[in-house]
Amino acid sequence: MANITQILKKLRNFDIRIRKLVNSQNQGSFDSIFKGSGIEFDDIRLYQYGDDIRAINWNVTAKGHGTFVKTFKEEKEQSIFFIVDVSASQKIGKLGQQKIDVAKEITGVLMLSAIREQSKVGLLAFSNQRELFVKSTKSNASGYRMIQQLFDLKPKSVKTDLNEAMDFTLKTLKKKSIVFLISDFIDLNLDKKITLLAQQHDLICIQLQDLQELNFPKLGIIPLKEVEHGKTVWVNTNSNQFIHLFSKKQVQNKLDLINLSKKHRFNFLNINTNEDFVPQLVRLFKTRNLIKKRA
Repeated sequence: MANITQILKKLRNFDIRIRKLVNSQNQGSFDSIFKGSGIEFDDIRLYQYGDDIRAINWNVTAKGHGTFVKTFKEEKEQSIFFIVDVSASQKIGKLGQQKIDVAKEITGVLMLSAIREQSKVGLLAFSNQRELFVKSTKSNASGYRMIQQLFDLKPKSVKTDLNEAMDFTLKTLKKKSIVFLISDFIDLNLDKKITLLAQQHDLICIQLQDLQELNFPKLGIIPLKEVEHGKTVWVNTNSNQFIHLFSKKQVQNKLDLINLSKKHRFNFLNINTNEDFVPQLVRLFKTRNLIKKRA
């Protein structure tokens, strides 16, 4: 069992670094990363450049007096939900710095900030099944226990089904929430569920990648085992064709996600396991604050 005291000490160190960096850039409070564009309907007003097109009130606009958007007021109690991929494909990278390790650390430090803000926090850790599900809670003790459960988790399955995880989330969350989806996103055909998730919630997708996936070493003809399906194939890693196809797949995967985020207006962040994720989270925070100011 992971030592919760050591875990929290490490996460708080990340948290302190983030806050110092945020303050040095005059970006306000890091905790406001959890404040969305609003939950409760308030009023309508004329459309302004930069407004979210999803907020357009088509019934009023159809009357022909201009384009109108709905305005919202923010609820005092915000709900944050984390979806974390714990499948076998996440166990790539250096020991202690695998994608799964980084995913847990990012989730943990964001949970700490959400708990401090007295937001409701919930968690779904998934493979191709629910490995850990904790209903949203506002209790500090429950929040810390949730972090411990995530770090202690030993998944029962090695496979991935991101669509199933998103479908479960859509059925489970009864009110609009800020949803962090943390995965390597190697699953295919995600457009439909991601679209629904972005429409119903304030979605933030964080993609984790490792250098081994981006720059496969030249090792000659070797067997590669696809951990999620248990299949082994022999490949020539010195082949220019293999290197090109391998790299192209990883790059295209990232580009597809970027295009999806632009199309459906959700936040997207790509993090490599060899990088310091603190500046990346601060960049995410800055982006969300700019969007809020335009709202």
